[in-house]
Amino acid sequence: MWPARWLDHPANPALALRVALPVAATMDKRDASCHGATRFSFLDFDPRMFEPRVRAILGPTNTGKTHLAIERMLAHASGSIGFPLRLLARENYDRMVAMKGERFVALITGEEKIVPPEAKYFACTVEAMPLDRPVEFLAVDEIQLCADPDRGHVFTDRLLNARGMVETMFLGAETIAPLLRRLIPRAEIETRARLSQLSYAGPAKLSRLPARSAIVAFSAQEVYAIAEAVRRRRGGCAVVMGRLSPRTRNAQVALYQNREVDFLVATDAIGMGLNMDVDHVALAALNKFDGHQPRALTAQEIAQIAGRAGRGMRDGTFGTTADAPVLEDVIITQIETHAFEPLKTLAWRNSDLDFSSVETLLDALGAPAPQPGLAKGHDAVDHITLSMLVREEEIRGLADTASRVRLLWEACQVPDFRKLADDSHTRLCARIFTHLAREGRLPRDWVASSLAQLGMAEGDLDTLMARLSAISVWSYIAARADWLDDAAGLQAEARRVEDMVSDALHESLTARFVDRRAAHLIRALDESDEELLSAVTRRGEVVVEGHPVGHVRGFLFEPDGAAVKEEERRVVLRAARRALGAEIPRRVTMLESAKDEAFALTPQHAVTWAYSHAPNMPAGLGDIAEVAKLKPGSEPGKPLIEVLPSEFLDGAQRERIRARLATWIEALVKRDLGAIFTAEEKASEDNTLRGPAYRLREELGLAMGATDGDIRPDLRQKLKGIGIRAGRYALYVPEALKPRAMALRAQLWSLLRGIETPKLPSGGLIAVAPPADWPRGFAETMGWLPAGPVLLRLDVAERIAGELGHLTRKSPALLPGDLASRLGIKGENLGPVLDAMGFRLIPAETLDEKNFGPPAPARIGQQRAPRFEPRQHQGPRRDDRRQDRRGPRPDQRRQEAAPGEGVAPDQAPPEQQRPERRPDQRQDRRPKPEGGQQQQQQRQHYGNKGGHDRPRGPRPPREDRVALPPMPRPDSPFAVLAALKLKKD
Repeated sequence: MWPARWLDHPANPALALRVALPVAATMDKRDASCHGATRFSFLDFDPRMFEPRVRAILGPTNTGKTHLAIERMLAHASGSIGFPLRLLARENYDRMVAMKGERFVALITGEEKIVPPEAKYFACTVEAMPLDRPVEFLAVDEIQLCADPDRGHVFTDRLLNARGMVETMFLGAETIAPLLRRLIPRAEIETRARLSQLSYAGPAKLSRLPARSAIVAFSAQEVYAIAEAVRRRRGGCAVVMGRLSPRTRNAQVALYQNREVDFLVATDAIGMGLNMDVDHVALAALNKFDGHQPRALTAQEIAQIAGRAGRGMRDGTFGTTADAPVLEDVIITQIETHAFEPLKTLAWRNSDLDFSSVETLLDALGAPAPQPGLAKGHDAVDHITLSMLVREEEIRGLADTASRVRLLWEACQVPDFRKLADDSHTRLCARIFTHLAREGRLPRDWVASSLAQLGMAEGDLDTLMARLSAISVWSYIAARADWLDDAAGLQAEARRVEDMVSDALHESLTARFVDRRAAHLIRALDESDEELLSAVTRRGEVVVEGHPVGHVRGFLFEPDGAAVKEEERRVVLRAARRALGAEIPRRVTMLESAKDEAFALTPQHAVTWAYSHAPNMPAGLGDIAEVAKLKPGSEPGKPLIEVLPSEFLDGAQRERIRARLATWIEALVKRDLGAIFTAEEKASEDNTLRGPAYRLREELGLAMGATDGDIRPDLRQKLKGIGIRAGRYALYVPEALKPRAMALRAQLWSLLRGIETPKLPSGGLIAVAPPADWPRGFAETMGWLPAGPVLLRLDVAERIAGELGHLTRKSPALLPGDLASRLGIKGENLGPVLDAMGFRLIPAETLDEKNFGPPAPARIGQQRAPRFEPRQHQGPRRDDRRQDRRGPRPDQRRQEAAPGEGVAPDQAPPEQQRPERRPDQRQDRRPKPEGGQQQQQQRQHYGNKGGHDRPRGPRPPREDRVALPPMPRPDSPFAVLAALKLKKD
């Protein structure tokens, strides 16, 4: 019992309490089961002496609520304040230590316990608040989290049951005000206005965000991706996530607060009271996964995050970035006016638990809400873990008393920081309970070895953060003095391991997402009103503030790989822009005055410029850079110029470059293919020449295909007079087959087809093996004739074919001895090559021993038509037109006269009956055979068809030939009757 004189203080009951507290502590003090802290019992305390004051300080962010609560707490003799995050508890613990000293301030979270013997003020997480320790002042921050379906029941329990002996303060959003009035009628509700204005700034790209911006994402992968992008564009950023340890988080925030970087990429954890100098908050998404399902953010959640912008009296802005859609006008108005719909219900879970058995404990946890305004939220992890463990016979057997059931419940309350989505956490809780139930303590070696396995600083970001999460679980276990014999030593070991991994994580984050040099350059560009010291050297090197940042190639800036990594291109580009402001116009002028020899084409249809760095350097000896590319124009010989994009060229400069290159490409075409256009000009005077000349212009000087049937001899002479050759194999301009003209024709032909220009043979070759990489039709278009195993150059083939044609115009002639060498082929390939050219090789005869005289030498003869045929259709054949003028063939007339099934030969009209020709009536004016075997092979090869496909070689003697009656057409009725007759015979 307290003496009445201690409580009967006439001036101030609170002062009486302050006098009574130390005495009460000495009268009734015992070891508590809660984390080994000292627990006080006020059995005879009379609450009717005075009623503690309950206040609710409500309002949006940046109203000074937390600052007010800490000031009020430190004005009392003792106090405790609960925060929603461990990071926030640690931040305010440091503030309180700076004001009161380490002796009197304690930090209690699930993973960390710093409780000095003389501690009077406690910074805690809401779950870890020591409710069995009486304090004058008690506060809970972010009390609107009572509505959270996962953690809300803890906040609701503090709202209903936690009180300070003198003053209780709840801090949060105004949306909880109606429910707070219903649940705590005597609470004093005070609403505060925001100290600064928060306004919507609209969407913005990452590269356009202002300095001192916080970019908020909702998953680790999104945070990493955005941080990488910010590094590339803006020099680097700090990273803050809820999974970081306080040490890592403080180190990252220090990077931002010390202005080593101007950007912060974080999760929505920054919305819970983390105070930093942020001017703008940009949301990278408007939805998140809440642990159960993806959902859209509410207006209140967006406001909580956006409220981090603007601290004190400095205004702030918010908006969206990356792939986030534009905010709706309704949400923008709610955030700017801080007007949100009030909360309807708060999450609740029964805190008056019955530990007589596991069944009664589960029933108590599942009890319904006692009054309106309260509702059960999601089943918490501890409840789910308990439900799974009580299904095991071994666990149920050990939980046979009330103390064992309470012990089982405490084991299930070990936080699941790892969130591995398997039964590993359940197994851990089961093992903890089994050791405690059987041995009364956890094995020290087990806890120490688990911490030792986690004490490694190697690994990527995800590995280090997963390791920190596991360390947090073991830190919670090590903080239970009632579970371990050496709790203090294991807590120190857990803190050492966490600090080591935290430092490694901070170094990894900094190395990956921060480039201090690039950030320095950007800050100098943004903040300096003076020109940076930048220049371009004579060798094209760009130097900014003494840092070599890259080279200029043509009109494009290339960061130096040794000094600047590829992902920092945009950052360095900003720093180099001023140095290139005067260099690029000078180079445009250089290109305009350059000679044609300074430009060239690549196989990929790019235009290169060989420019000089120094004014006195000869043209072509400087660097070579691509400045433009060709595009197909209205005609094959009129390609277009497209200047390569460059951030340093404006529209007028691009047009100047395009005009100069267009003049060059026009002169190049006229120089190399000028004979084509000259021939077309001459052909304009004669209507009969315009068609072939126009065709050659469209075909760039070469149209493959035999011209014997299309061009008359007189027209052939006219074409030759204007520089056009109508040869055996093609219609062409000889100048178009020269090496430079052929290279340009190959370039333009490939440009029209959108492919890389194939490599051409050297100019002195006559015959080449068909290249495997040449596309279909390229050889013929370039003037190379397919001739058996080789390709022949067109002009050489035309010249030699003309000579051979004149030599064999009457009869086969002796084979020239140098023919193979003139064709550039081996002797063994002469036969197939001549065959493709329209000639036939008659090999030399070999006489047997009975014959006398010299053997017949090798000779060459003509075929009716050349074997080479163009691959593309060249229009109707003259034979067909001549046949149309003659009228239908006899068999066609016969079918028209007798449309029935068939007509007998003796019944056919006289004009359709063909007299049978005797063998002796056929006259053969062809030479006698010279080599029987060769002619038989050729006859088997070509068949007995007449016309162009029949060889013109010597025929066998008349007496050696067998006269055959004329055979009817195979599809005629006569052929069918003849076949039936032969079968009967």
